[in-house]
Amino acid sequence: METSLSLQTQLYPKITPAGAYYAVSGYQPNPSRALLHGILKMETPKAVNREALAQWTNTENYDTALNLLYRLQRLEFLYGEEAPTVVPQTDLENRLPTMLGKLSDTGKALLADDNGLYFATAGFHHESAEEVAALAGEVARLSEQHALLIKNNLNINQNSWAICDPSGRSEMAFFPLYFGDVKLILVVGGNPQLQNDDFVELIQVLYRRYGG
Repeated sequence: METSLSLQTQLYPKITPAGAYYAVSGYQPNPSRALLHGILKMETPKAVNREALAQWTNTENYDTALNLLYRLQRLEFLYGEEAPTVVPQTDLENRLPTMLGKLSDTGKALLADDNGLYFATAGFHHESAEEVAALAGEVARLSEQHALLIKNNLNINQNSWAICDPSGRSEMAFFPLYFGDVKLILVVGGNPQLQNDDFVELIQVLYRRYGG
């Protein structure tokens, strides 16, 4: 049976903060992540059409691809915009501290690898950043060690961890992020601010660098 959906061309796909987080918050591949990854790794904005949709979803079945696109729209993981959002192609290392600082209400955040070494920070002194990055590596390993308990037994489908105050507000949060074979940990001091386009831009530039 043919789908009743139709593709509205001349719109550019825009990934929302929720969609960006979902795309890199797990390493298990699935069709939804494949579509989001296809959009994230674009160097030049491309309007939605049948050819682009087939490329992003890695399928030649048009109905399957269109239904997947519609599902992600319903989940508010992406939407279409008339003008493309262009991510500046400037030096990533110089931009990262500013980008990271926007993700916290205290201006403190850093990126570490899964070995506990940081390579970009905002708001943390060097000595503190080294210790926090080492802690991030331990948290990531702890999360993986107890993944079956967390997901299967407790039915918690998140892998982020946080140190909270008595009211439940985050004092420091750890977000494992996966870019292909590369695993990074985003550490945010204070209350995370991941619900804006600054987070989407960070994920885009990191995916282009590490997502293959």
